[in-house]
Amino acid sequence: MAVANYRLFILVPLALTVLRGCGFADQSAPPSITAATAVRAAQTTSGPAAPAIAANGIVASKDEMRLSFKVGGVIRNITVQEGMVVKAGQKLAEIELAEVNAQVEQARQLALKAQRDLTRGENLYADQVISLEQLQNLRTQTALARAQLQSAEFNRGYAQITAPTDGVVLRRLAEERELVPPGQPVLVVGNTDRGYVVQSALADREIVQLKLGDRATIRLDAFPGIAYAATVSEIASAADPATRLFDIELRLDAAPARLVGGLVAKIQLSPSAGAASELTYIPIAALVEGNRDRASVFVLEDGTARKREVVVAFIAADSVALASGLAPGVTVITDGSLYLEDGERIRVLAAGEPGEA
Repeated sequence: MAVANYRLFILVPLALTVLRGCGFADQSAPPSITAATAVRAAQTTSGPAAPAIAANGIVASKDEMRLSFKVGGVIRNITVQEGMVVKAGQKLAEIELAEVNAQVEQARQLALKAQRDLTRGENLYADQVISLEQLQNLRTQTALARAQLQSAEFNRGYAQITAPTDGVVLRRLAEERELVPPGQPVLVVGNTDRGYVVQSALADREIVQLKLGDRATIRLDAFPGIAYAATVSEIASAADPATRLFDIELRLDAAPARLVGGLVAKIQLSPSAGAASELTYIPIAALVEGNRDRASVFVLEDGTARKREVVVAFIAADSVALASGLAPGVTVITDGSLYLEDGERIRVLAAGEPGEA
């Protein structure tokens, strides 16, 4: 009996130990809780239903004049360079006058001969040697000769180019000793009194969305980090035959003081065609997977991540416009969404709060 009691004394504590390990001894211990995943989030917003139009442009003076010679010839000299400031009436270029002077002298001699013929004809008519019709023909020839002389003298005055107004030489399109025909542009001068505009060109599918007065944002490479508000002030009614693009002009609301022609501009146009209706916008980082226009995002609901299907309308810079799936004001997960599962507990990090998401 002593041996049996000894064995019972050993087995009872051992059984209690086993039961305790199986959970029967301490039923009040709390279950383990999985820590919430730290994420960062953002609110969905609303925006225009038409995508912004991105384009490149160049700063130019409001009034640009393409100056040319009225008569053709060899350019004798060009007295200005690109970027030079000029005054109204200042001589900018001239062609060789030898040929022009010869044309004037030829016209003068023809006019003198016509006058002599007319004088002789009037005397002959008085003596009834020639008819009235012949006399009238001589008068007509004299008038034509005088007109040709006036034209030659007038053209000689256009054998040089003068600045029509105060401005800046924007482009020099020819060089000295070049032979240029009448009317071919030699210099482009801009009138700086009326300020500067930004010039650009758009394709047909873009120009149909644009209207006069539409707003735009302009960034200049010369002034990095600064955005300038602008308005569409001119839209071409026909495409350029060479490029098939439509020219537009934008007026800056407040131009920088050191603005000069020729600066490169990056333009973001906001067509008013899409301003009447709005779409929901989300950060592009909120997308976790997609197939064509279908994608998925995670939204915050009662401390958990819920997967939602959305339809993408278009991508605009670092945002995505949604055709359907979410309304404005919904909290979507941005950082940390790639590794989430539907229904997973999450904790949204505050702005500036350290931590990996």
